Amino acid sequence: MFDICLLGTGGMMPLPGRWLTSCIMRYKGTSLLIDCGEGTQVTLRELGWSFKAIDYILFTHYHGDHISGLPGLLLTIGNCDRTEPVTLIGPRGLRKIVEGLLLIAPGLPFPIVCQELTAEQIQKQQELMLGELYVRPCQADHGVPCVGYSVEVKRQPKFDPARAKEAGIPLPYWRRLQNGEVITEDNGTVYEPSMVLGSARKGLKVTYCTDSRPKESIVRAAQKADLFICEGMYGEPDKQDKAAKHKHMSYQEAAQMARQAQVQELWLTHFSPAMPSPKAYLKEATAIFPNTKAGKDRMMKEFKFEEE
Repeated sequence: MFDICLLGTGGMMPLPGRWLTSCIMRYKGTSLLIDCGEGTQVTLRELGWSFKAIDYILFTHYHGDHISGLPGLLLTIGNCDRTEPVTLIGPRGLRKIVEGLLLIAPGLPFPIVCQELTAEQIQKQQELMLGELYVRPCQADHGVPCVGYSVEVKRQPKFDPARAKEAGIPLPYWRRLQNGEVITEDNGTVYEPSMVLGSARKGLKVTYCTDSRPKESIVRAAQKADLFICEGMYGEPDKQDKAAKHKHMSYQEAAQMARQAQVQELWLTHFSPAMPSPKAYLKEATAIFPNTKAGKDRMMKEFKFEEE
């Protein structure tokens, strides 16, 4: 249904078995990538997932451990005979960065579309529709332009044939109304989707944020998320001052945001290379938010809509 996979969980530098930061989300044949650190395409190849299907690549910011894998990935996508555009989205500075990186990835057989997020879009968490995925950016705090993203799969209200019959709506209109179309007959009679649809149904939501201090805008973006993927740069209890100094987050801070946002599950990622065993400090987070997991490369989950 809605597949989520961590392609790389390392921050700053890769380690054996831990590539740099990247996450992929798949829904109905569309793949959306968030960040593209070194090793992204290696993990994709290990999974056997399609390069050609990547339609959107979103960036939190442009430090090397989040974008260094982009030129190679674009070349590989091109070698898969893709001709459809690939859309790149990120905070200000995207076009300049991409122009530089494309010097070593020339002659791509598909267009690159760069979409820089405006300050208003980020501040107001304005919704972007990317295929059938709905994406909202949120402001992060990393000392450089940096954002997080909430990605949602929305679920249409359930069609209610009893209501359609009761309202006397002609059968040929049912599917059109179910798909959101407003129908006006020649005699002026109007049929609207609300006449045949039930109450709203819960969709699916994943919020992703790395390289930031704790921030209210992130908590707001992650509200009631099914999964919150958040950096845990430092797990050791004595690294709080270092996290604050370098504009990163500790396990405890990520867990506190997960609790405030009332999410279902927290995955920690973007681990310091000085922390080779992220699980060793997991209790620092689970004491605050019990359903916390230490992320690892190729960690994945398939989300399905709740059954009624």
